[in-house]
Amino acid sequence: MTPGAAAQGTGNAPALPAIRYDQHVWAGGQPPPAGTWARPTPATQETSKQGEQFFSSFNCDGCHASGAVGAVGPSLADGRWRYGGTDAAIFYSIFYGRPRGMPAFGGLLPAEVIGSLVSYIRSLEPRGDVATVRWDQ
Repeated sequence: MTPGAAAQGTGNAPALPAIRYDQHVWAGGQPPPAGTWARPTPATQETSKQGEQFFSSFNCDGCHASGAVGAVGPSLADGRWRYGGTDAAIFYSIFYGRPRGMPAFGGLLPAEVIGSLVSYIRSLEPRGDVATVRWDQ
């Protein structure tokens, strides 16, 4: 099942992952609540700017580096997506985390904040000289 398929719906949060990984790490120690996903905030320049501020203040740049270009965590600005680059897939990744590194922040951050982070990430322009192939091709 693709993240986008599991993250469709009209509620405030993505559906619980169909596949649970032993490596899931729940930020704050609690799994996020169940639900279905719908964009909680519209994608605008303002929500992108708020998302950029959240990205720094929540220490996302500690793993993904300033500008989300990648460090310990992968680049979010190169146009390559292992788990899908749709708004819903990115929301799902932040909300429920991913195995081997990405904690689940759905138990700590409101859906509106995660929506702003999605807006920021989606606003990043991939460079034209990315040296490797894209994950989503």
